[in-house]
Amino acid sequence: MLRLLSLVALMLLSPSLLAAEQTRYISDNVYTFLHGGPGTQYRILGSVEAGQPVTYSGETQGDYVKIVDHKGREGWVDANLISSEKSFRVQLPEVQTKLDQVQAELSQVTADSNDSAQIIRQLRSQLATAEESLSIASNERDSATRELASIQNNERYEMLKQGGMIAGAGIILGVILVYLPRPRRRQKNRW
Repeated sequence: MLRLLSLVALMLLSPSLLAAEQTRYISDNVYTFLHGGPGTQYRILGSVEAGQPVTYSGETQGDYVKIVDHKGREGWVDANLISSEKSFRVQLPEVQTKLDQVQAELSQVTADSNDSAQIIRQLRSQLATAEESLSIASNERDSATRELASIQNNERYEMLKQGGMIAGAGIILGVILVYLPRPRRRQKNRW
């Protein structure tokens, strides 16, 4: 009983017994003939161009596999000429579509980049103008600060000068007053 279950399981898992059709592709670098049986001794039914999609029936005999080509013909081809990966003939339109999408995105990004570059140039110009205005304002502030300090120093000098002149005039007046003759007092006994 165990042998029978093993045999049934083996038969179910065998790819030749599973007639599940799968899409395969003729390799891109070949031009192959479709034979009526599994070998070159069988009649040639036609040819299959490189990259054409074919339906793999799951049957194999030796180095040959049974397929149905894109025209609906059933025949055998060398298993080495069958690939499970998409051929360049099928991939090319997909890649071209993706390339067109990427190029559209790139042109959009480039346009956005150009807009951004223009905005950056404008901002840099405004920044340069603002820096120039700041430099002028800083120079004017420094000049006004120096002028204010000079005026304050001149005021102090003038105050000291005027104070010195008043003190000098007071000293001279004091000296002059000391040497001026004093009026004599009248004596009371004089009439």
